[in-house]
Amino acid sequence: MLRSLFAGISGLRVNQTMLDVTGNNIANANTTGYKASNTVFKDTLSQMLTGATGPTAEAGGTNPIQIGLGVQLASTNTNFNQGSAQMTGRGTDLMINGDGFFVVKSGNEQVYTRAGAFNFDRDNFLVAPNGSRVQGYALDASGAPTGALTDVTLDAAGLTPPVPAGVELKSYTIGSTGIVRGVFSDGVQRDIMQVAVADFNNPMGLEKVGDTSFRASANSGAPEFGISGQGSRGELQAGAVEMSNVDLAAEFTNLILAQRGFQASSRVITTSDQVLEELVNIKR
Repeated sequence: MLRSLFAGISGLRVNQTMLDVTGNNIANANTTGYKASNTVFKDTLSQMLTGATGPTAEAGGTNPIQIGLGVQLASTNTNFNQGSAQMTGRGTDLMINGDGFFVVKSGNEQVYTRAGAFNFDRDNFLVAPNGSRVQGYALDASGAPTGALTDVTLDAAGLTPPVPAGVELKSYTIGSTGIVRGVFSDGVQRDIMQVAVADFNNPMGLEKVGDTSFRASANSGAPEFGISGQGSRGELQAGAVEMSNVDLAAEFTNLILAQRGFQASSRVITTSDQVLEELVNIKR
């Protein structure tokens, strides 16, 4: 009898978790770059009442007799399918069409995001809404990325060849390859920097850290840095951001499933309690 009680309790817990995950997905249905999660359940270790026996000359074999002890949470999987594009018309808004993540520096830590609602701050650094600086590459004289990752900036002081004295930046654009191209007062267009894109062998192994960002984990693999369009990395699209990939129809269905699962587990507990009550009252 106690087995059914504990099995019912385990059902309450996992279905409550499913409600939590589904509720979070629905709450983030309009969050830029958000990736939905789903729950996966698994049964617990079953109690062995009778082991299996092999056939003999006198009799056939018998199967094991086992009783399950409930359910537990196997995983919460993140869905990294592409979200729809929302056109904004802002030149600093970026979207990755395909695989990959933007690299942003939050304090001393590099984190990764699909949310490309960026802008340049007063110091001319390209930043996320929370102030994290977008990472990219400096360019050599041929326009190829060089060196380690660094903050993406409009500061043209370090360009090769150097910008002539008195020449100022007038405007800029960000292309599909992530190159920040400036138009200067002498009429010359110069490539300033290039936005970096990271990829992982196992994106589902990434840890969510808030602000629609992820952190590398032991099972995600190390980040592989590069530029858009290189390898399996998608191309960038300026003037657009990637919307959430939450499917509201599927999430409302999951709400119903979790609710019914919770109710059914509650009924198991109620029924077990009634049977125990009858057992206690046998002597009356």
